[in-house]
Amino acid sequence: MGHKLTKQDIEKMKEEIVHRKAVVRKAALEDVKEARAQGDLSENFEYKAAKKFKNQNESRIRYLERMIKNAEIFEDTSGDDEVGMNNRVTVYFEEDDEEEEFKIVTTVRGDSLQNIISIESPIGKALLGKKVGDRVYVKVNDSYGYYLQIRAIEKTTDEDEEISRY
Repeated sequence: MGHKLTKQDIEKMKEEIVHRKAVVRKAALEDVKEARAQGDLSENFEYKAAKKFKNQNESRIRYLERMIKNAEIFEDTSGDDEVGMNNRVTVYFEEDDEEEEFKIVTTVRGDSLQNIISIESPIGKALLGKKVGDRVYVKVNDSYGYYLQIRAIEKTTDEDEEISRY
């Protein structure tokens, strides 16, 4: 089973693949060819750098193709008053007596350092489909969990976060 992705995630990945195959691959191959023409390859830094970049591009293409092939399409069925995809959610952590805001996204868009959390994370799973005022239990593992309360939900349609560079 693969990652849960939206149709928009898959479209962005396909666009990146096309760009990498048509533009980046062509430039990388040209760079390798030019560096190779400079002579002794054993001490040619430009050649090694060009080969590394070419290989990184090919690796990224394979990664994206594998992600698309194994993806599970996520359909957001949340109501207008419920936490759903791309929503900004303000929550109150009872244990810490603190409020934080999170944006709910698919796995490949997650960035916990920016409070952009995945629908597959413990908090993301707990929040999906809940409403303002709901007290939610977040199960971290079999021996630990905590409660939080939903204070606000802001509906957004912003999907501009970049697909993660695993």
